Amino acid sequence: MRKVGVLAGLAAGPDVPGARAFLNPFRAAMREAGWIEGENVRIEYRYGGALSDLSKTKASAAELVALAPDVIYAQGLPASLALRAETKAIPIVFTQVIDPVGFKLADSLGHPGGNVTGFVTWDFEIAGKWIQLLREMVPGLKRAGILFNPDTAPYAPGLIAAAKDAAQGADIIELRCHDDAEIDAALDQLARNSDSGVLAIPEPFVNGHRDHIIATLNARGCRR
Repeated sequence: MRKVGVLAGLAAGPDVPGARAFLNPFRAAMREAGWIEGENVRIEYRYGGALSDLSKTKASAAELVALAPDVIYAQGLPASLALRAETKAIPIVFTQVIDPVGFKLADSLGHPGGNVTGFVTWDFEIAGKWIQLLREMVPGLKRAGILFNPDTAPYAPGLIAAAKDAAQGADIIELRCHDDAEIDAALDQLARNSDSGVLAIPEPFVNGHRDHIIATLNARGCRR
């Protein structure tokens, strides 16, 4: 029986909505391809821990590699980096990763090399498009806050640089947040000024706090 490892980035377990969102399609695609869990393939699942602590993700990566699966599926940049640090031999396929070349997961997009390959979510230039959309929503935009967690979005500087290039005179303010209290404080400060908007980088922390961010933005009248 073949063995496949799965590392779900920063999800706390299989019942977390974020984990189900990518595990269910993965399982369905495996079945469609003829790989039936428990019959001709054994799938070992591991999960990350708290968003503020990547040690659980690293420990889970080490556990999976120790099991010597035929291939490992990694969700997200933290999981991919943790697995790459543990093995240069077991094939790793990632999803939801930004700038794999910059983070040394691949030699190049055309020829990844090594034991890691996968699917890039988007490139940095998309931040310029996000700013354009925000300017359409707020024609007199004077400042745009970019909300993210630096621990879970280490690629944020590339997005921020692209946003600044497209800002056309608007101030770009970095909103570095690690929990709900910091989200509230950052948005409170931004909302004191009119003609403001918010870009929330789609990354693990923001995805996990999406409902709170939206509710806070609505309460303070910010565009997003």
